[in-house]
Amino acid sequence: MLTSPRVRARDTARLACEALNGLEPTTYRPLSAGFDGRQARELIAEQGSNGHLMIVGHEPDFSQTIYDLTGARVDIKKGGLALVRVSAGGGQLLLLLRPGEIELIAGGV
Repeated sequence: MLTSPRVRARDTARLACEALNGLEPTTYRPLSAGFDGRQARELIAEQGSNGHLMIVGHEPDFSQTIYDLTGARVDIKKGGLALVRVSAGGGQLLLLLRPGEIELIAGGV
């Protein structure tokens, strides 16, 4: 779990980590602004072929990063979630959820 150093992102990362059995988020300064597909690919490569990576950051960087990785044009809302599978041949957008959809899945209103 990598998170931007900004307060709201760190708080979101901590909440997500609670659901992931106490995983601790790591602050990654480049997520604060200007994060892009090249940086995402570098981080993904560091995880190895079977690795998983959760990243908490900001717009408009993430919409652009998803485009860079998959070619999909998306508009991520604050508190939204995107699941992307990246392989050597490219990337695939598997899931895109708005905050209200996440709340419904979690059993909210």
